[in-house]
Amino acid sequence: MLNDPLFLVVALACLAVLVVLMIGIGGFARGGDFNRKHANRLMRYRIIAQAIAVLLILLFVFIRGGIGGR
Repeated sequence: MLNDPLFLVVALACLAVLVVLMIGIGGFARGGDFNRKHANRLMRYRIIAQAIAVLLILLFVFIRGGIGGR
């Protein structure tokens, strides 16, 4: 599975979601000016990255035969 390019793209997309989430949580925990300026933008980025990751996961499962019982 590690040799599969689509799997690597899915893993990178999930990692991107994690990074954006951690930056958002860190900004929320610190509060202050950074949180006021960037909290909503980071939330939007996380939602977009998460939607892309979910679509890629579904594409991976569909292409690799997980749906349809081949």
